[in-house]
Amino acid sequence: MSLAGEVCLITGAFGFLGQRIIQLLLQEDELAEIRLLDRHVRPDKLESLEEFRGQTKLTVFEGDIRDAELLKKACQHVSLVIHTASLIDVIGVIDERELEEVNVKGTKFLLEACVQENVKSFIYTSSIEVAGPNTRGDPMINGNEDTVYSCSLKFPYSKTKFQAEQLVLQFNGEGLRSQDKIVTCALRPMYIYGEGCNFLLGHMDAGIRNGDILLRSSKKESVVNPVYVGNVAWAHILAAKAMRDPKKATLIGGKFYYISDDTPHVSYSDFNHVVLKPLGFGIQERLALPLPLLLFLTLLLEMVQVFLKPFVKYTPKMNRQLLIMLNTQFSFTYEKAQRAFGYTPKYSWEDARTFTTTWLESVLPQHRALLKTHSQH
Repeated sequence: MSLAGEVCLITGAFGFLGQRIIQLLLQEDELAEIRLLDRHVRPDKLESLEEFRGQTKLTVFEGDIRDAELLKKACQHVSLVIHTASLIDVIGVIDERELEEVNVKGTKFLLEACVQENVKSFIYTSSIEVAGPNTRGDPMINGNEDTVYSCSLKFPYSKTKFQAEQLVLQFNGEGLRSQDKIVTCALRPMYIYGEGCNFLLGHMDAGIRNGDILLRSSKKESVVNPVYVGNVAWAHILAAKAMRDPKKATLIGGKFYYISDDTPHVSYSDFNHVVLKPLGFGIQERLALPLPLLLFLTLLLEMVQVFLKPFVKYTPKMNRQLLIMLNTQFSFTYEKAQRAFGYTPKYSWEDARTFTTTWLESVLPQHRALLKTHSQH
């Protein structure tokens, strides 16, 4: 199936994933129009899309996902919505109420606008973190959508992403004013890496400060399966195409799918080293302290945080749940997505690694200079 002639709305359009989805959409089919909705317009990123645009019209909607009137306007005459916009926070910097308003209420407003404006297809970018890991750090190795895993979500981010995902799936089959029914699904990518990944930049900066030795926050045996941003974007497009086929739409609608690729299974810390090693970075051999002691210290920091809360906002850079997440074996296959809508990785591991390392190499001098300037002040 083709998306040629469709009008598509992308939320979080200037984000890490949103940009890649738009690029691939422009390269793949001649859409009538792609609408870019984001809180802040990035002129440089908008300009970078021009080389791919062809005859497709690009329309920008600048505003908040909680603005119901803006959403109705953005959804008029749209046939497909890809909803990537969300607030991400795993250390507790963002107020829980704001996470709920953006991630849950914003998604609800968008779904309601889609129903009012007869949008037929809706794809939600969920997260691996809605699945776990749980607070005990129980491992999951090559799990799938039917694997039972006991998990009580602790991160406010994880909770709000799960609640939004459930809303999306519940809206599947909702009647539209046109007498059609909306088809919805959710994609759960693993940890996403690639050009533009802020998490990778943060680890690189910490390594520069540490004399080009990357800090280890996860044990070697705590393997996960990161996924390249280009492959996550590709999965969204394949799902969107399949949803145009009534038979496939019936199969896909109301379900979630894990999205991974052929990136080697390694720990988070060792993955950082894989893509930064060609640039001269080493890595700490082991955790700075035994994991049980680190868990105890993070508990103390959380107690300090609670004690100081009435007086000052203090957010530790590490907490117990984040430490558990970084040190739990947790991986999933993409077989169900492959069966349902033909997903296989568009980019090989070799290409994904080369693209990522080349990008890091291009920004490394600037980051070294900035960090040197800050250290001198």
